Amino acid sequence: MDIKFKVKRFDELSALELYKILRLRAEVFIIEQECIYQDIDDKDQKALHVIGYKDEKVVAYTRLFDAGDYFKETSFGRVVIPKKERQYGYGHKLIKESVNAIETHFKTKVIKISAQTYLKKFYEAHGFKQIGEEYLEDGIPHIGMIR
Repeated sequence: MDIKFKVKRFDELSALELYKILRLRAEVFIIEQECIYQDIDDKDQKALHVIGYKDEKVVAYTRLFDAGDYFKETSFGRVVIPKKERQYGYGHKLIKESVNAIETHFKTKVIKISAQTYLKKFYEAHGFKQIGEEYLEDGIPHIGMIR
């Protein structure tokens, strides 16, 4: 079974889609990573949402920001795949879809992200390079990266 992606503005998300996205984000970022933080941060309304579906199930997600909405450059974040789906390479497909959506909707190739440090090589495989020193974000080591 392959994954199919949709890109939607916040106002295009159904209540059920939003519920599935927020549930997945809580499952991974709050429960699995044991990180207590405010996930619902009033930034979703500005973002484009890339959602990967396998059947009716959300198995990949990220949110995209135009330049100036998060960083000075375009960016993406909240990159998430549920643990039981990570073996299928959906993360790489999600990043490709996210980069393509940024290039299509925001008309730029420059993307800055705040990446969990342990994913440095993963993002380097997609053309990102580390900028600056490691820092803590919500108690988890992160690095700035740019493409």
